[in-house]
Amino acid sequence: MIDEDLKIVAEGLIETFKMAGDETIKIEKQGVKINIKEDGSPVTNGDLKVDKIVTDAIIKLTPNIPIISEETVDLRKKNTLDTFWLIDPIDGTKEYIAGREEYTLNAGLIYKNLPVLGVIGAPKKNRIFYSFGKNNSFLLENNKVRKLNCKKNTPKGEIKALTNHNQPPEIILKKLEEFGATSFRKLSSSYKYCLIATGEYDLYLDKVRAKEWDDAAGHAIAEHAGAIVTSLENETFKYGKEDYKNPTILIRRSLNLND
Repeated sequence: MIDEDLKIVAEGLIETFKMAGDETIKIEKQGVKINIKEDGSPVTNGDLKVDKIVTDAIIKLTPNIPIISEETVDLRKKNTLDTFWLIDPIDGTKEYIAGREEYTLNAGLIYKNLPVLGVIGAPKKNRIFYSFGKNNSFLLENNKVRKLNCKKNTPKGEIKALTNHNQPPEIILKKLEEFGATSFRKLSSSYKYCLIATGEYDLYLDKVRAKEWDDAAGHAIAEHAGAIVTSLENETFKYGKEDYKNPTILIRRSLNLND
């Protein structure tokens, strides 16, 4: 699978993500309907609508590649695939339910166990991020496309971090100190990957082990922009695990966060 093929697929999903994002805003205005899944997490009519829109578009673009979606996956079956799509229709469902802005729409393509393409929409930010290989990570905003390279856009002398906690556990606090973070804030959705790709933040740390669909699209976008994505133990990892469970996450804008 070459970058040119991936480019066609990624760019072919942009209008789909615009439409799906508009649907989430429309549904929110009409009234979000909430159900509780078996694992206790919420799912909305917005999640299900986005899932159908994105899945239908992907089937047309890549009819022979299996699709794993958070909303339709059977977790009782072990994953044996090494090439497949991972969809998280709305990452940050609680954010969405609360009417906040940092929820995202996500599709990531895994090829031979590695994330090779990512598309993330942030509807209320009017931003769509997409990538299709090394040095090919982009932001579409205000009808303009900007190439992303993780260049530092935080003030000189500051290292701005993101975490999954308002009050991080000790392991995260120690890591924040280790990396010289001067400030941090909570951000749970995949928008964190995007903000590191743009250089608006330098670092993200999380001890919670997310599912693969939570990370795949963002992993591709950040890594293709030049970020370093590993576990907290600084180990790289692959996708296609039997239970879809990723390790802890560490995202760095660069090796030297002061650059």
